[in-house]
Amino acid sequence: MGNSGLKQHYETASKTGVLQISNHRLKEIPEDVFHLSEHLRNLDISKNKITHIPEEISRLKLLKQLNLSTNAIQVLPATLANLKKLEMLNISFNSISCLPDSFSSLSNLKQIYLNNNKFKQFPKQLFGLNSLEVVDLSNNKLTEVPSGMSNLFAAELNLSQNEISSLSEDLYQAPRLKILRLDENCLSLDSITPSLLRDSKIHTIGIDGNLFEPKQLASLEGYNEYTERYTAMKKKMF
Repeated sequence: MGNSGLKQHYETASKTGVLQISNHRLKEIPEDVFHLSEHLRNLDISKNKITHIPEEISRLKLLKQLNLSTNAIQVLPATLANLKKLEMLNISFNSISCLPDSFSSLSNLKQIYLNNNKFKQFPKQLFGLNSLEVVDLSNNKLTEVPSGMSNLFAAELNLSQNEISSLSEDLYQAPRLKILRLDENCLSLDSITPSLLRDSKIHTIGIDGNLFEPKQLASLEGYNEYTERYTAMKKKMF
């Protein structure tokens, strides 16, 4: 399965722990990658033609960053959850519609990029992951934000370019959520609840391209509290 043109990349990776083999027209992950299991911390295999992630991926137990974006992957193996050190996972621009249940054990995951896939439902496997910082689910087929968001620990959630028409009642209870991007969805003004503006920790909401004008937010209960958080955030930046 190996590719002789990649030999130098493998030799370098055995010393640095970093393997970058994007854009090599690969149709599968070369066996030589798994031979680097004692070294690899960062694997970038994006922009290829990979359709299948083998269960062997679990051998790469030292991985902290894994980039599988821009391939033709439809299903992720449950064994991916054995990468206990994983902090960043990029599987954007594929054809994935769900996550394995085992994902809920990726306790060190900080950033996950699921944008430009085929998700129709919010992946609840992300609930309870205490280390989460960034979740990108933009450009999918989501129609709602489900209940349970009080267990989403991300600070930034990107849900832009979906088909969302309803938000869960407990979205305001997301304990660390500060940036919420909802641009280009199907939301009406009354789907923005007073509690989301008044009682959440959110200081930035993106709502362009919905069924109301962003300036209409100012008419809602809780808007003053929201703008106070936004102003305070801006002051911290300068």
